[in-house]
Formats: sequence, C-alpha cells, structure tokens
Amino acid sequence: MLALFAWLISFFVVVALLVVVVYQLMCLADLEFDYINPYDSAIRINQVVLPEYVIQAGLTLLFLLTGHWIMALLCAPYLYYNVKTYMDKKHLVDVTEIFNLLNWEKKKRLIKLGYLLLILFLSLFWMIWTTLEDDEELY
Repeated sequence: MLALFAWLISFFVVVALLVVVVYQLMCLADLEFDYINPYDSAIRINQVVLPEYVIQAGLTLLFLLTGHWIMALLCAPYLYYNVKTYMDKKHLVDVTEIFNLLNWEKKKRLIKLGYLLLILFLSLFWMIWTTLEDDEELY
C-alpha cells in the first residue's frame, strides 16, 4: 500500500512538472505571436524555473527514498541537466536575447515535455501494476 501511495504522489508531481513546462511553452508562444512583450515573458518564465528544478529534484529524491531505482535512474539525466544549467548560471531567460534564442528555448521545453510525458506514462504504468499486485495479495 505504501508503494501505491508513492506512485500516486509521483504521478501528481509529474503532472505539476508538466503544467510548469507547458506554461513556459505558452509564454514563449505568446512572445512569438507578439501577444506579450519580451520583458513580461522573461519574468513569467524565470519565476517558474527554480520551482521546476526543485520539484524535479524532489521527484528524483522520492524515487530514491522509496526504492524505485529504475525511475530514479530515468530522472537522473533531467536532474543533471537542471543542476548543470543552474551551476553555469544559464537557467534564466535573458530579456535581451530572448528573440534570438526563441527557437532554442522552445526546443528545450519541448524535449522536457516529451521526457516528462515518458516519466508520466511509466509512473502511471507502475501505479496500475502496483494496484493490481495489491489486489492479488488480498485474495
């Protein structure tokens, strides 16, 4: 039952990460179609970058503490990328360069989105698997 609870928490954490990444993509799309100015777009994106990094680190830590080693290993490259960009001080969007890097920033977020969708489907699979396993133990 504890494993099911851990999978349920990880599912909602991954959904929260997906919401943050989609929000960043929407801000970039608004900038591309000139619905928002670069300053406001950069402010909105930069406000959610650190919470995204912290949530993702918490997800990896959750997988490590609950003994889900495969999922922790799958989350490790994303965590490494986040730590590396933070340490290199490249995690924030620069207002003056946002138009020059717009396509690159969108590609980064789309890759993150695809990666998180994979993690979401795997979490959902393991949550269902654990539920069915718990049901078999009851009978």
